[in-house]
Amino acid sequence: MNIISPSILAGDFANLGDTVKRLDNANADWIHIDVMDGQFVPNITIGMPVIDAIRPYTDKVFDVHLMIDEPVRYVEEFAKSADIITFQIEAAKDVKATIEAIRKCGKKVGISVDRDTPVEVLFDYVNDVDMFLVMTVKAGFGGQKFAPEAVEKIRKLRKICPKNTIIQVDGGIDTDTLKICKEAGANCFVAGSAIFKADDMKTKISELQNI
Repeated sequence: MNIISPSILAGDFANLGDTVKRLDNANADWIHIDVMDGQFVPNITIGMPVIDAIRPYTDKVFDVHLMIDEPVRYVEEFAKSADIITFQIEAAKDVKATIEAIRKCGKKVGISVDRDTPVEVLFDYVNDVDMFLVMTVKAGFGGQKFAPEAVEKIRKLRKICPKNTIIQVDGGIDTDTLKICKEAGANCFVAGSAIFKADDMKTKISELQNI
C-alpha cells in the first residue's frame, strides 16, 4: 500500500492542531510538514515552536521537510518533534555532516532534490539515508503543476537504491500523477490540494493509498 503523507501547507494555518487531528482521523500514514525560511526559498512557513505545539494532536509520523539554508544548524531543535527529517541537498554545505547530525538525534534521514537539480547528485548517498524526496514542482510553493520530467529521476533512483529505501514525491500529486510516479518506483506520496479540497478527506486518502 502507498504511504500517503498529506501536506499541512494546504491546510488551515489558523487551526493547525485541528488540521492534524482531521488527518489522523482520516487515516493518513504520515503528516508532511514543510519548513521554509525565506532564504533558501522565498516563502516563510512555520518553525520549531509550531511543530512542537501540534505534536500532541497525533501519534502519526511527522515527516518534516526542511527547505532552509544550512539545515544542520537546526537539526537538534526539529528532532524534538520530528520522526523523519528531510533536507534539500542544494541547501547543505556538508551533506554527510547533516546526515550524521540527524542520525545522532535518532531520527530517520531523507534527502530531497529540487525540480531543476540533476538526480545524480543523490547517488553518493544511496546507502546513507532512509528516504529520497524527488520534488515534482519547484520547492517553496504549494499548488504548482506536476513536472513530468521528474519521473525519470524516480526511475534512476529506484534502480540504484536498496530495496527498503523509500522514494517520496512531492508536488502536484493526484490520482493520475501518483500512478505515474508509482510505476516509476516511488512508494510515498505528499499530497496537499488533492486531499484538502476533496469532498471527503478519508475517502480520498484511502483512494490514494490503494492505487
